[in-house]
Amino acid sequence: MKITTLKQGDYGVTKDKDFPLIDDNTRFLGPKISVQPFLITTANDFILLDTGLALNNDNPQSLIRLLEKEQIHPEQITKVLISHLHKDHIGGIGHFTKTRFKGNFPSANIYIQQRELDYALTQQGNPSFDFKIVNNLDSIPNLVLLDEDKGTLSNEIFYEVSGGHTPFHQVFWIKENEETLFFGADNLPQLSYWELRLALKNDFNGKHALSLREKWKKQTKKECWTILFYHDTENPFIKTSN
Repeated sequence: MKITTLKQGDYGVTKDKDFPLIDDNTRFLGPKISVQPFLITTANDFILLDTGLALNNDNPQSLIRLLEKEQIHPEQITKVLISHLHKDHIGGIGHFTKTRFKGNFPSANIYIQQRELDYALTQQGNPSFDFKIVNNLDSIPNLVLLDEDKGTLSNEIFYEVSGGHTPFHQVFWIKENEETLFFGADNLPQLSYWELRLALKNDFNGKHALSLREKWKKQTKKECWTILFYHDTENPFIKTSN
């Protein structure tokens, strides 16, 4: 397997869930995160794990442009795995034309948890969501809505509804040739969360998210996963060992 980090940049996070870009000339005193979807290349698939912020496709840090830098065209993507529907995770899933919302990955199955979508649609006004996108997801013809608590998407890809960060947040494992990648998304967004034995207030159920991290930490020590960190500014992924 090949992991390609598609880093859009480092951002601040405001109380209103805005994401100001941070560069060498920017001072920001609040929390800072990276936003970095992952492209996973296997023998059978080009897989996207989440799709970042909604940037104009002409922006050099838009998801489409980042893929093009890797010489990957949107039509080559075969699967898009969405952990949850917060706006910093689904922004690159599509774009608006003059008349409609159009998916960016026409050849891919785009996997979203049905109950996560149902929940998001009840949150109108919540700044964590971009409702221009959420309200139009059902117009994407290749959307696949999952409704089980766990399952398989192929012989290599496994998902589980974890809850924690959002009520129906889901996590993914990708396995090939004795290697296992784990994407915990916003239940395990940064390497430091292994050490932070805290129930975080920005999670829907912080205590449950903490218990998940403790469980995964024990599992990965036994099974030597490669862990992907969607929001880590320095360590997009690590390979664990016994």
